[in-house]
Amino acid sequence: MITREVTVTNSVGLHARPATFFIQKANSYKSSIWVEKDERRVNAKSLLGVLSMGIVSGTTVNLLADGSDENEALDGLVDLIENGMPE
Repeated sequence: MITREVTVTNSVGLHARPATFFIQKANSYKSSIWVEKDERRVNAKSLLGVLSMGIVSGTTVNLLADGSDENEALDGLVDLIENGMPE
C-alpha cells in the first residue's frame, strides 16, 4: 500500500463533474484506491463516497492505493488533480 498527499486546486473542488472524471480515472485501475480527508476514508471509485467528503478547492487529501498497479494509479490520479481536472 502506498500513500500520496495532494491539494485540490481547481476552483470547484471534487464536486459533480470533476468528481465524475476522478472516479472514472480511479476505476481504470485494478488497485483498491481510497481518498482520505481528516480521519475519514472513502472508496475513490464511489461517486457518493467522494462527493460526501465535501472536497473544495484548497483541500489537501491523501490518496491511498493497494494492488498490482498502485504506483501507476496514484501517479495518474495525482496528475489529474494537479493538472487536468475539468471544471
